[in-house]
Amino acid sequence: MSNRIHQRRHSGDVHTSRFAFWIIRLMHDNPLLPIFRDPYKLLRAAGLQPSQKVLEVGCGPGFFTIPAARIVGDEGLVYAVDIHPLAIGRVEEKIKREGIKNVKPLLANASDTGLTDDSFDLAFLFGLRYVSGGLASLLSELHRVLKPGGQLSLEKTRGSEKNLIKEVKRAGFAYSENRGRIFLFRKTNRKGT
Repeated sequence: MSNRIHQRRHSGDVHTSRFAFWIIRLMHDNPLLPIFRDPYKLLRAAGLQPSQKVLEVGCGPGFFTIPAARIVGDEGLVYAVDIHPLAIGRVEEKIKREGIKNVKPLLANASDTGLTDDSFDLAFLFGLRYVSGGLASLLSELHRVLKPGGQLSLEKTRGSEKNLIKEVKRAGFAYSENRGRIFLFRKTNRKGT
């Protein structure tokens, strides 16, 4: 099964999708954003460490991608996943410009990545208010690709903390702690426990 996303058939959908991406890019590529939203601080709160294999869900134009690559270092690896071709293209531009060798951009729905089971130390999801395919499908996929005991780090963007924790636990994760708006979970051996 191909992970490549097919182009939308309706030009209006493409225009809306491109417009939305450009708005996101305008915000995320703003040189002032790191002053108010320090990516290194947030990624460290999420548990990123040197030598980890990390999955970034919904990388967008790569605001967190380059800092994540620098934190995990040359011995680590970051898979930057997004459903939008323009996002992946922007990440590819950034890693080429920065000379980054430890990032693998992946154009895919994060609910069906095609990545190997039990292969990531940590997965993080920041700032997404809408998840294509739904949060339950995404959590199932993240449970599949994380190593036993692997960490899932989510930034709470809406809804109640209690409901977020409940939904993630239902997908097979144990709640560890929260560091501000970053909620940390560990993959358990069985779903629902």
